[in-house]
Amino acid sequence: MQVQLNDEEAHVAFGEALGKALTGRGLVYLEGDLGAGKTTLTRGILRAYGYQGAVKSPTYTLVEPYELGDQRLYHLDLYRLADPEELEFMGGRDVLADDALCLIEWPSRGDGWLPAPDVRIQLRVADPGRMALLTAESALGQHVLGQLNSQTTGHPQEGGVIQWK
Repeated sequence: MQVQLNDEEAHVAFGEALGKALTGRGLVYLEGDLGAGKTTLTRGILRAYGYQGAVKSPTYTLVEPYELGDQRLYHLDLYRLADPEELEFMGGRDVLADDALCLIEWPSRGDGWLPAPDVRIQLRVADPGRMALLTAESALGQHVLGQLNSQTTGHPQEGGVIQWK
């Protein structure tokens, strides 16, 4: 699934729709260069669960936990990770074993340690805005993409790219 996000408002709105489709569970990889919009997408996902505060990338803390009612969400940024084994020492197994939603920026830094995601999202700068390529890698991921596809009725499609508004 390819989605064109023409501005920040569309980016956050798409993140919110994605968050609702995830229903609070799963593992999502967020891939893309610096400034591609991984944290902006995370802000939208958090809004799906009622969070209205500022969202910053946990580059230095590596993990930012959110408790939103009965929902737990973990936002990880592995950019500064020197070795995937560091995930073991920071309690990564507990985070991933939790019945929660885990969003991981820079998952390639955890190669060999991280399990496969339910949804992989590759973000890139595209004039205007950003382009998101979503790939389902599990049954849950297929369900999530199916939910998102069902929400695109009425959105113009060009060359298979969904213009999210």
